[in-house]
Parts: sequence; structure tokens; C-alpha cells
Amino acid sequence: MRFPLDSYHRKSYNKPEPNHSSQKGDLKMSDINRTKKYDIATYIWPAYTGDEPRSRMFWHEGIGEWQSVKNAVRKDNGYLFDRKPLWGYVNEADPYIMESQIQCACDHGVNVFIYDWYWYDHRPFLEQCLDNGFLGAKNNGQVRFYLMWANHDANHLWNIDLSDTYGDTVIWEGAQSPAEFEIITDRIIAKYFSHPSYYRIDGKPLFMIYDLVNLCKGLGGVSAAADALRRFRAKCEKAGFPGLHLQAAAWGMNGTNLSGVDTNGGLSHADFDSLGFDSITHYQYVHFTSMNRDYLDVLHDVEKQYQLIDNTYRQIYFPHVSVGWDNNPRFRNFVDHITKNNTPENFAHALRLAKAYVDAHPSQPPLITVNSWNEWTECSYLEPDNRYGYGYLDAIRHVFCD
Repeated sequence: MRFPLDSYHRKSYNKPEPNHSSQKGDLKMSDINRTKKYDIATYIWPAYTGDEPRSRMFWHEGIGEWQSVKNAVRKDNGYLFDRKPLWGYVNEADPYIMESQIQCACDHGVNVFIYDWYWYDHRPFLEQCLDNGFLGAKNNGQVRFYLMWANHDANHLWNIDLSDTYGDTVIWEGAQSPAEFEIITDRIIAKYFSHPSYYRIDGKPLFMIYDLVNLCKGLGGVSAAADALRRFRAKCEKAGFPGLHLQAAAWGMNGTNLSGVDTNGGLSHADFDSLGFDSITHYQYVHFTSMNRDYLDVLHDVEKQYQLIDNTYRQIYFPHVSVGWDNNPRFRNFVDHITKNNTPENFAHALRLAKAYVDAHPSQPPLITVNSWNEWTECSYLEPDNRYGYGYLDAIRHVFCD
């Protein structure tokens, strides 16, 4: 179903690059005060393709997790997740599709994609959306990208036939051994960091890690993990980069495992500091507060979280915005944790909070992370749907571009 996106193919690709420097992908601190442009970075869940053979064990129809969205079941209490994509159930590993999505992102002020990146059973998983889709798109120079290593365990959460009963059963472990970590980092440096559109800060490629508990578990503890990350930095320098910018996903101590894959743990402040991360952001509001309430009530906790991190940690904090939460499409039974009233208008309020934080910290890069471009089965997406149309994308454009 390509035609819903064709209107973006008819537009010119000759727009100015959404960048802060003369070198594609590289953000220099000296450039920050010369512009009020913001880097709006949205996570991409790379499961909307059937091109990965191992994904068929979760989504046998061959369209990736679109299967769960398309076939969302009515719950016993009558609840039905009825959101549908205006663009259709497109294959996001198709470069034609991604060319249109890149243009749409640029038209609405989104200029960075953060790809969830996986490594299970000694090999990558779900790389096709990035490798074939984004990197194959002719206009991928219009936006930048970086990787978030989603190093959580893989379980039956993604299979609606098993998620209710066997959702916690681990299929592949996210924790990786020191030897495996060396293979992973070599691959990432060689394959992605040198791409001209890779996002960099002061020339250093930015790499985000989702689960620090799993990181330390696989590498043999906090001290061993710190050594491994130092080796990662040294490899980057050897490859010709001035270093590596490491970003951590923040977790609240009261977070709950609503996503079904999270270790729901944390490191002490001292242990986190010893790992040497350069910055912090969030992946989802649900990691630090209840989302089972009105969206505007959630934002009170978001403001507090911004200040808590700012006052507690020496690392740069890049503010985060989540669209909402409802992962009922992944289950046959009803999950009573749904965000209410997360309209585009209220989402714009969240964006203004993040913008205010960036404006109050002019010495740091103007980066804001957003969950997400396409997390349909968690109901936290920017892509246009049958309820709000392009409302969430329009909110980004109005807050940051108009």
C-alpha cells in the first residue's frame, strides 16, 4: 500500500538540512548558540517488516508487528484498540516507503531517528528497517540517525498467542558476554558510525544503551562493564573519531515492567557514574511514573523528573517526551494501564516543557527524544492515524518550527 505516501514523493528534496554544522551528522557545541533549531529525535521500533526470518515466530503473517495492530482483539470487557495507520500496513524496510517517511518527518520538524537495535543469539535482529529501508532511501541525508542498543531479553511478549500466559518466558537473553560485546562494537563502528548521516556530538558518534543492568550482567559486573566501555571508546578513536558519546536510558526507582521486557532494576548512583556515560535521556514515561491516568497529570511527574535528574547527575540530560501508553494490542486479555486524554494539544504541552528545558540549558546540544515514530502496539507513535490524523506531527511542527 504505497499510494497513501505518494504525496511526499512529489515534494522536492531540496530543503535545507536540519543540521547545526557544515558536516553532515556532526553537531558542534560552538554552533548551538548561533541557531534556535532543535534536534527532535524519535525512536523507531524496527518490527514493521516481514523481511527478518526470525520474526515469523512472533508474527507469522509476514508483516511484522503490524499483525498485532491489524488484528487487535476485543477484550472481554468490550475494550478494543481501534487505531489504524493512515499510511496502511507498510513495509518500513522498503526504501521507497522510508523516502516518504523521511520527507514527512522533515516537513514536521523531526530531524533525527533513533533506531532500536538488537543483538540476539550471536547475530543482529530486525536490522532490515535500518539497513534496507533508511540506509537505502535516496534522501537519508535529510535526517540523521543513531542507535539505541535495546539489550533487553526477548520473550513471548511479541506473540499474542503466548503473551498472556508465557510472556515472561525468555527466548533470547539481552545480556552479552565480553567476547560478544567486542564483536558488537566492531560491527557498529564499521557499519554505522562512519555513515555521513550518523548523529555526532563534537564529532563523537552517539550510542545509547537501554538496559544497564543487563549490560553489567553480561560483561561480568560494573567494573568489567566500565572497562569494556573504555575499550569501546578507544576503538572509536582508533577508527578516527575524537571519541564516543555514550547515552544511558534513565529509569525511575518506582518503574514497573509494563513493557514486559524490562529488568525493572537499577544501578546505584556511584555505579552508574563509574561507567562513564556522557548523557542521559528516557525511553518512555512509563519507566518512571504511572501512565494509567490523564496525560496532563502525568506531565506533573515529568517536570519533577526533569529537575530530579538535573539536580542529581553530572551527566547531560536530554529531555524526553512520550506520546502515551497502551499495550493492549499485544495481549488477548485486557491490560488496565492506558493513558487518557493524550490528545495532540496536550502532547504539544509536553513538547513545550521539553523545549523550555533545552532553552534553560543553552550550553548543551538542543536534543529532545520522543517516544516514538511508530510504537503502535504501545500506543505511543507520531505516524498519522485514523483518530488524530497528522495531529502529533503537526504539534511538533507548531512548537518547534512555526
